[in-house]
Amino acid sequence: MKKRVLKVICFLLALFLIVLLMAVSLSAAVCHKTRDRIMTEFELLAMGKEFDCILVLGCRVWDDGRMSDMLSDRVSVGISLYQSGLSNTILMSGDSQNPTAYDEVGTMKNAAIEAGVTETDVWLDPYGLSTYESLSRLKELYGADQVLIVTQEYHLYRALYIAEALGIEAYGVCADLQSYRNQFSRDVREILARCKDVWLVQKQAEY
Repeated sequence: MKKRVLKVICFLLALFLIVLLMAVSLSAAVCHKTRDRIMTEFELLAMGKEFDCILVLGCRVWDDGRMSDMLSDRVSVGISLYQSGLSNTILMSGDSQNPTAYDEVGTMKNAAIEAGVTETDVWLDPYGLSTYESLSRLKELYGADQVLIVTQEYHLYRALYIAEALGIEAYGVCADLQSYRNQFSRDVREILARCKDVWLVQKQAEY
């Protein structure tokens, strides 16, 4: 009986390690495929190109209405790209299904306007509930084909992978303006998120 239990445990452990290795390998492949499209503002200006929009991906807004550090940095970088003339439009995409209770994109818009961005140049997507949804809606509803994506580096690889799969010409701009708490746990979750979105992209391609 003990030998049988031990065999089962060994089998499950081996299976777990195989799945883990596959997940890490797939995640690494996504990063390798997209890393060349992560660029600095200076490199983008040197291209001499104007983009359809700057897509700023949303994240946590605190209960008192303050942006989290990660979101504040994303918005700051998006504003800088706008002020550099890389695009005359910023699209704030995030969760604002019920703006009276929780409003990512409204908070992002207000910060941009306070920084001098023209109000009519700020577009809002209140149903960007995931990275995939933000990018698919960008393509379908806003008709943007050439975009700059602003988020933290760990997140950019997945966003750029999805964009390419959807036929969007995209470059990523890193918004890591500081160190963030609990980054290791985000990096681990992102491995799984990359695998999920690779599967989602493949599934959507079948239709």
